[in-house]
Amino acid sequence: MFIILGRKTVAAVLSAAVLVTAVAVSAGGIYHNASVAASAGADWGLSFGTEGQPPSGNATKQHLAEFNAHYLGDTSNKRIYLTFDAGYENGFTPKILDTLKKHNAKATFFLVGNYIKTSPDLVKRMINEGHTVGNHTFSHPDMSAISDKAAFTEELTKLEDLFRETTGKELPKFYRPPQGKYSEDNLRAAQELGYTTVFWSLAYADWDNDRQPTSEQALSKLIPRTHNGAVILLHSTSKTNSEVLDTLLSRWEEEGYSFGEISELSGEKTV
Repeated sequence: MFIILGRKTVAAVLSAAVLVTAVAVSAGGIYHNASVAASAGADWGLSFGTEGQPPSGNATKQHLAEFNAHYLGDTSNKRIYLTFDAGYENGFTPKILDTLKKHNAKATFFLVGNYIKTSPDLVKRMINEGHTVGNHTFSHPDMSAISDKAAFTEELTKLEDLFRETTGKELPKFYRPPQGKYSEDNLRAAQELGYTTVFWSLAYADWDNDRQPTSEQALSKLIPRTHNGAVILLHSTSKTNSEVLDTLLSRWEEEGYSFGEISELSGEKTV
């Protein structure tokens, strides 16, 4: 049985999604072997080497592609992909959307059921302004712990149904595993449902509302590690992100980056 998590619980659970990456970055290590056992769960992690170069993931780009899963775009082009995860609305998304519109930058918002239920007008605004809404599951569980295929499927299809009821549109088939937890069985199941699984290649500690980084800290974490084909994970619940996004996008533009749409990762078309 699945439940819709409350605001504080969602915040705590969502934080784990980036915690794996943040620790991997600071330690410079990778948590798991590049090949993940089919039924064994893994936490998505990154290892950064040279500044400005793509990191290594705990599964290779080529291996993930077998399941239509991606964490990087084309590294020969100065193109980056903006993604935001959200389990609830914290009052900052309107400003984030205003900034994206100013820069004509399209983003993907990976949402859970709670967000769509409580913030339908913002979901509709995302769509109307050309952004993509992706599937972050209905109730944000550890999907790698769900061995029953029907239960796994239900987490995705319940969000599809809610999105359709709310917007009158079909949910684009892009999926981000909650907390970055996955297994090859998960990836295969998502692929069989027609989904592209989207991890990330750049993130920072932006999720804790009680310990928000300064704008300077955010820029110092993100700018040096930006790389061609970067899939960037931010949280729209972050006050810092709403304040620094205009400067951040301007810096990226000055460095010659353009903003791509998530459909480019696998050639899929958004709805």
